[in-house]
Amino acid sequence: MKKKILIIDDDVELCQLLKKCMENDGYLADVAPSGIEGLQLIANHDYHLIILDVMMPAMDGLSTLTQIRKTKNTPVLMLTAKGEEMDKVLGLKSGADDYLTKPFSLSELTARVESLIRRYIVLGAVSEKPSTLTFGSLVIEPAYRRASSNGKDLALTGKEFDLLYFLASHPGQVFTKKQIYQNVWQDEYAYDDNNIMVHIRRLRKKIEPDPQNPIYILTIWGIGYKFNGYADNEN
Repeated sequence: MKKKILIIDDDVELCQLLKKCMENDGYLADVAPSGIEGLQLIANHDYHLIILDVMMPAMDGLSTLTQIRKTKNTPVLMLTAKGEEMDKVLGLKSGADDYLTKPFSLSELTARVESLIRRYIVLGAVSEKPSTLTFGSLVIEPAYRRASSNGKDLALTGKEFDLLYFLASHPGQVFTKKQIYQNVWQDEYAYDDNNIMVHIRRLRKKIEPDPQNPIYILTIWGIGYKFNGYADNEN
C-alpha cells in the first residue's frame, strides 16, 4: 500500500513540484493551498506525513500545526524561511517532528520524508515492539504508539513518542545527547542540542506531574538524560 502525504503551502507552483517529486518516489500526495483547507483534508483522510509551510496567509503554519496536534500524531515536516530560527523553535514547541529551511534540495526533502515515514511506520510495527511498558501511572503502548497517564491519553507527537520509548526502554541508563540524537532521529549528530532540549521539555510537560521537577526524565548534568523507572515507587 502506498504511503500518503499531504502538502500544505500557499505557493501553488511549489506544491505541484513537491507533489510530482513525492509521486515519483512512489507516494500518494494531496495538496492544500491553505491551513484551513489542509485541516479539512486531515479531518477526512489519514496521512503518513504532512509537509507544512510556516508562512501562509489567513492561518499560518504554526496555527495549523496547533490544530493538527489536537487530534493527530502524524509526523509533520515544517518548511521555514532561511534564517528564521524562531520559526523552527516555535514549530518544535508546537509539535513539529522536523523542519527544512528554504531553499532546499529535493534530494534532502525526500531523505527527510523517508526518514520520518520510516520511523512512523516501521518503528511502530508490533513485530518490532515488546509488550506494554508500565511505570506506575505512566503506560506506554508501543503497538499503538500511544502513552497515557492515569488512563488519560497524553497525545504525544511521533517524535515525542520515539523519544519517550527509547529512554523508557532502558530505565536507569544514562544517554548522551549524541546517543539520543542518533537513536531517535536516526541521523548523524550535528550538535543540535536545542532540538533535543525542546523535545525533552515538551515531553516533560505531557508526562511529568510537575515539569519543573521531573521524576521520569532526569537530567544528568554534563552528560545527558536518563529515564527513572522507579519514579512512582519513590513518590
